[in-house]
Amino acid sequence: MRHALLLTVLLLLVSCAPKEPAPPAPPEPPEVQGPRFVRVDNVGPVVRSLMPHRQGLASFEGLRPALERSLAYVKARPAGNAAAHSAGLLLTWSQLRATLEDLLAALPELDADPGLLEERFVWFRLDPGTLLTGYYEPLIRASKTRSAEYFYPLYGVPDDMKTLELGRFHPRWKGQRLLYRMEDGKAVPYFDREAIDGEGALAGQGLEIAWLADPVDAFFLHIQGSGRLVYPDGSMEHVLYAGKNGHQYRSLGRILIDDGRVPKDEMSMKRIRRFLAEHPEERDAYLYQNPSYVFFRLHDEGPYGSIGRTLTPFVSMAVDPKTIPLGALLALDTGLPDGDGTEPFTGVMLAQDTGGAIKGTRCDLFCGFGHKAKYLAGHLQHDASVYLLVSRRVLRQ
Repeated sequence: MRHALLLTVLLLLVSCAPKEPAPPAPPEPPEVQGPRFVRVDNVGPVVRSLMPHRQGLASFEGLRPALERSLAYVKARPAGNAAAHSAGLLLTWSQLRATLEDLLAALPELDADPGLLEERFVWFRLDPGTLLTGYYEPLIRASKTRSAEYFYPLYGVPDDMKTLELGRFHPRWKGQRLLYRMEDGKAVPYFDREAIDGEGALAGQGLEIAWLADPVDAFFLHIQGSGRLVYPDGSMEHVLYAGKNGHQYRSLGRILIDDGRVPKDEMSMKRIRRFLAEHPEERDAYLYQNPSYVFFRLHDEGPYGSIGRTLTPFVSMAVDPKTIPLGALLALDTGLPDGDGTEPFTGVMLAQDTGGAIKGTRCDLFCGFGHKAKYLAGHLQHDASVYLLVSRRVLRQ
């Protein structure tokens, strides 16, 4: 009885003892920020609206040269490394390679059966939607020598501009570079646009590769990244991007809108040129507000994209490689400016270039060379749907 009574007392004491508080519930995972890829299972309407002829192609087979250029780039990447690693999608370079190879194999059949693009590939839509702009290869009057008419220089890459790979110091900075110069034994930012064009920071160093007649032509060449120079004797030469000074790009169009000088609904490359022509006393001050500066090289072929291969009009797109991997197979569904309205445009595309202003989901369509290309690049600002295509074979689906 004594033992039973003692056991009862102990049980009562234990039941009355204060209980340890329950551990807090684990926090909810943070909501993913930024762009993501969303799988889309019914893409039949987009596939049926593909129009190779609007891309300047006689058939889907016309994609072959551009596809082979992307494939050469992707083959050179580490096969097992991540090419795309965003919310909703993880792809290796080997998976992108297989995707391009599978499309190359399907090209002979696509004209008769474009539905194979839905049957053999999984489509992932870039979300949120894309702002699509355009760029082109401008034709610019130039001279090999300076004169009263050809007064504004294009520069090659300066010898005193140094590069520091920040990823060597910390993994979080992988892929980031710092461009600088040395002054009095200290590292300082490289010269900006005002110092180079306004103060002659690079004059007299033999860096001039050509001279232009119009400083606004030079400014827009910096934005386009490449072009064709036509010399007084009628000969032409490609001028290609070779590097930049490391300063942040600032959009002159956005500056003019924010300053109330040009209405947003009127903004275009042509409208910027008109403003600068009408306000010559303010021209340089406005140009200098974009401190980013591009250096060039001359070549017999071009233009070249960031994959190191020539670009294809209405097939090549500039992307943010942090969002869309270079070399990737894409589809674009949008509208292109056509007079006072827009005309539907849907095509199979390739991510083959980058741009200083191309960040996040924004994409830039390469429009080619000539008057039509100039018009489209100057007026194209349209909402678009961009899809990344992946072979079902590599996804085992």
